[in-house]
Amino acid sequence: MAPQDMFANTMQRDNTHIIVIGKPTSERDPLTYLADSESYAKNGLVTWEGNVRIWQGEHALRADKITYDRNTGVLAATGHVAIMEPDGSTTYATYMEFSHGMHDGIGTSIYMKMEDNAKLAGNGMRRTNGLINDLSHAVYTACEICAKRPDAPPFWQFQAYGATQDTEHKRIEFDHAWLKMLGLPVFYFPFFSMSDPSVKRQSGFLMPGISPHDRYLGTYFTLPYFWAIDEHQDLTVRGLASTKTGPEITAQYRNRFNFGMLDITAGGAFDTNRESRYVNTFGNNVNSSGEYGLQGYIFGQGNFSLSQNWLVGANINLATSANYMRDYRVPGYGAETLNSNLFLEGYGTGSYARIDAQAYQGLNQGVIQNSDLPWVLPRFTYAFQGQPDALGGRFSLNTTDFDVYRVNGVSDQRGQLQMQWDRPFHNSLGQQWLVTARLDSNIYRATRSYQQPLYYTAMGTKFTGQVLPTIAVKMNWPFLRSFAHGHGSQIFEPIVQAIAAPNTGNSANSYMPNEDSLSYEFTDTTLFSLNRYTGTDRLDGGLRANIGVHQSWMWNGHTIDMLVGESVQEHITHNRIPYSGLDHHLSDPVGRLRVSPNQYVDVTARGRYNPWTHQVDYGEGLLSAGIPALRFTAGYIYAPMTPYYYYATNYRTSGVNAPYVVKTNEITGGVSTHWRQYHASGFFRRSLSRKQFVANGGDIGYSNDCFGLDIMYIKQYTRIGGEQRNTTVMFNFTFKTIGTFGING
Repeated sequence: MAPQDMFANTMQRDNTHIIVIGKPTSERDPLTYLADSESYAKNGLVTWEGNVRIWQGEHALRADKITYDRNTGVLAATGHVAIMEPDGSTTYATYMEFSHGMHDGIGTSIYMKMEDNAKLAGNGMRRTNGLINDLSHAVYTACEICAKRPDAPPFWQFQAYGATQDTEHKRIEFDHAWLKMLGLPVFYFPFFSMSDPSVKRQSGFLMPGISPHDRYLGTYFTLPYFWAIDEHQDLTVRGLASTKTGPEITAQYRNRFNFGMLDITAGGAFDTNRESRYVNTFGNNVNSSGEYGLQGYIFGQGNFSLSQNWLVGANINLATSANYMRDYRVPGYGAETLNSNLFLEGYGTGSYARIDAQAYQGLNQGVIQNSDLPWVLPRFTYAFQGQPDALGGRFSLNTTDFDVYRVNGVSDQRGQLQMQWDRPFHNSLGQQWLVTARLDSNIYRATRSYQQPLYYTAMGTKFTGQVLPTIAVKMNWPFLRSFAHGHGSQIFEPIVQAIAAPNTGNSANSYMPNEDSLSYEFTDTTLFSLNRYTGTDRLDGGLRANIGVHQSWMWNGHTIDMLVGESVQEHITHNRIPYSGLDHHLSDPVGRLRVSPNQYVDVTARGRYNPWTHQVDYGEGLLSAGIPALRFTAGYIYAPMTPYYYYATNYRTSGVNAPYVVKTNEITGGVSTHWRQYHASGFFRRSLSRKQFVANGGDIGYSNDCFGLDIMYIKQYTRIGGEQRNTTVMFNFTFKTIGTFGING
């Protein structure tokens, strides 16, 4: 190796620039080089030959031969030239010539290898100011080059008349470019700009989208622009133009603070689609013809830490109409409601507190009217879990208090408190015991209780309340044995529970509001629950015992797990919600069974059988079978009622036996497969009670190291709000390092 200080001193005496590779570096940076041989000519030409390597700062240059003319300041590298940039990218060439400290230069047969296996090549290159690289007859791809056929075209590539790489702003621009697939031209771009693959966030236009056909938009085109405001906030603006309705513009603003986050998405459009009047499920006339013209929406969420224990936040979701969300494919359409809230919550050791306000906007106008939906202003929740006490028990406290206001319907206030003490222990026989003492108490004030969702005959304002003390003792007695020569194990576990509480029943609750206990779930999952209502506005009272047997077998990768049980009750409440399974002293038996004979099959079923009517009151099942390359799924659910009647505005006149007792009897199925680089899936959902499909669809696609294609099909047979049957076909194309764009039909 030649002495570095000698070379540097020579450069300084000649009053020329020290050699610089890539971006400008300081002349104080040491320069190191390795070469098999070197020579100095009297005309000022320095020559290094044989595996020449030069380092300065974070830059490096490698070539078979490098010459430096001290008179002109021109450096020339020939033979297997490679320039290593600080960002990790490498530029290869057969010949490179630089001047002005390598800020300016030219090269031939250029090949650049960047992040994510991206590659940019050109016949020639001109470098300006060390920042701009102009390539002629450029080619760009992120696909692997076939090792057996290196001359074969990549799966996709951009082939352009010229390309410009801006290393300062991390952009690559193509002029007169063709997108080629397997060497065949597919799409022409007069101009195309993209971020450098090394950039994860940069301002610029994103991949546009185009759809040849949409039911409500017709043919439409979208063009998004991303603005990276700074390191922690950005803005994305998207314009949409369509042939069947007015244009739309949407924007999403995101900001990440040290103490929280803010994410706001808003949009506006001039919707020209008009819908006519139609009749909903309950026979009501619905008119949505006025939901057109200037429309918009705003979805926003923010969370901010006030301290280590307190958090404040908001979730705002508002839209001018459900039809606008449908017409412009706004995310969230298809749900029953848009929910908004403001909240303050705190966390402590064993405790949690939250106060919030809730508002709802109905989207399924065929069933849910906005004027029937509640405003919760406010709601307070507190939960506390204590440490074990001197008796070995643990005390817990829960409360949920709220004020509910409805324009049409019952407005009520509730104060609720639940206190519970649990004492687990076991004995020498292996029995596991749990003693529970609980006190539930509610107090209510309700106005207009004759309206929905109560429809009570009483008029005016009512003050009511309830107090329910409960004592429960539960015993699990698991027995364990091994079999199959020690390779299997069996668990036999009888479970017995006794619950004692005053007999309240629904009769005692006649004039109490009911906001959270509109359904009663008596299944294997709630067999041993103290309260089998979904909330606390209705409570299970009376004397009852629950009996169950749990068994499990596991051996050599096989599993069978089951639970069966019944409830014995002293008091019978005949006016409980229909089909509860508790119309006699001895309840309907409930059960669950899971069978997994191997890794290829898994079956789970649960249900409730009524021995007096010889009918199944509730049942569901799920099957999953197949190998990793081919998988089948199937599901079934049956219930003799549907919960939609809670939202029916004509419930009082039609009665509970109108829409409520319409059966829910559905089957679902699906299949998925993948083979090498191909994948496909399909699904269906059919209502057996209505004798029609609810929805079906599928997906077929291909993906490799640089490209992905998915074709999705969805057909909807049911009505959501004002939307009739609809068919959607979507094409998604993914190009590595460039992005994803889709086509909807």
